[in-house]
Amino acid sequence: MFRSLLILFLLVPLIEIYFLIQVGSVIGAAWTVFLVVATAVIGAGLLRWQGLSTFQRAQHSLAQGELPAIAMLEGVALLLSGAMLLTPGFFTDTIGFILLVPTFRQALIKHLLASGRQFTFHGQTMHTQSHQSHRDSSIIEGELVDKDDDRLR
Repeated sequence: MFRSLLILFLLVPLIEIYFLIQVGSVIGAAWTVFLVVATAVIGAGLLRWQGLSTFQRAQHSLAQGELPAIAMLEGVALLLSGAMLLTPGFFTDTIGFILLVPTFRQALIKHLLASGRQFTFHGQTMHTQSHQSHRDSSIIEGELVDKDDDRLR
């Protein structure tokens, strides 16, 4: 994992520099800078529009009592798309614009889900994996008392 990230962080800037030099030699430095800034501005506008659309689909799924899993994964793809669009360069902009196309984005997510890849998110308060089986329907109620609170006061 570390090796692939290292290669990625070295390879992507080299590709970007290559494309910037090639485009700059054809259309000039000022137009190249203008294109890089224009793609970032256009991409940010499209990202906002796609993000709102995805948010509305997630709300609609929740209103119908369904889990908006695809919409949530689309949100992650849009986050990645935004990062790519705000990174200066034509290679990352191309990836960012491809992720903005809803049909491609949804097909990519469905392909990743169908391939059996598991996505786990670890945070301070949320874990997606449960250690209890679904057959165990007993509920144990209780109260949590944090004794550290008294020491902090």
